Amino acid sequence: MQNIVAVIFDFDDTLAPDSTSSFLERQGFNVKAFWKSVDPLLADGWDTVPAYMFRMLQESQKRTTKPFTKKNFETHGRSLKPFAGVTTIFNRIRKNVASICPAAEVEFYVISSGILTTLRASKLAKHFTEMWASDFHYGPNGEIVFPKSIVSFTDKTRYLFQISKGITGEATRGKPFEVNRKHDPSRLRIPLNNMVYVGDGYTDIPCFSLLKKYNGIPIGVYDRKNREKWGRAWGFTEDGRVSNLVPADYGKSSALADSLLMATEAIAQRIKLAGQSYQG
Repeated sequence: MQNIVAVIFDFDDTLAPDSTSSFLERQGFNVKAFWKSVDPLLADGWDTVPAYMFRMLQESQKRTTKPFTKKNFETHGRSLKPFAGVTTIFNRIRKNVASICPAAEVEFYVISSGILTTLRASKLAKHFTEMWASDFHYGPNGEIVFPKSIVSFTDKTRYLFQISKGITGEATRGKPFEVNRKHDPSRLRIPLNNMVYVGDGYTDIPCFSLLKKYNGIPIGVYDRKNREKWGRAWGFTEDGRVSNLVPADYGKSSALADSLLMATEAIAQRIKLAGQSYQG
């Protein structure tokens, strides 16, 4: 029986404020000026994520005495402050699903365009079965040398398929083509309709669309305090990309917490009914 519920999150501006911008600010950069410096690369045909990583690499190389290092990213990750209620939402979802269907299990994942080293060092990392994000290769002194992984747009859907096929954990490292193996839909570890995806940005649109197509549940969130991004968030609703659009507040009485509990409860109910049919 396919009895696992997967709740997948983007990270930046979904679980916590943008970790890359706050990292740059911590390093003494004018954040708006940095992102503006990425624009000419986009105009030249660069993809968003490799463009910002290239600019970070350039800025690091200019700092001959204090380049960006793995330790810098880890230190910053430990300082990240998640949005209200995030640290308690995982257990609340698990308890609620168990109350509906004791046979159902819940797993949490992150698929992000941010820097993986930062995210893995955060206090939230312990809650996730697996985290995928962009990252750097580090040199002998810990300095960033070259982008090692890039996660952007449709790259994110690859990891939905990995979750679905059970391609996670240390045993799958170094096997990038495993995700392309054909699987019988009835033998998938987690079907796409057992997934909830929570995201805030343009890079999340392919995941929104994929889950919408296969009856999963995409939820769009936005930062109440960042009015500049409201139009983008509203566009997700106008385009029919998401099932719901709510502020990134996971507090006990928040709309987002209610949406997550209702979404996972609906999947748990379906798992329960499937189990009863199987036994019958």
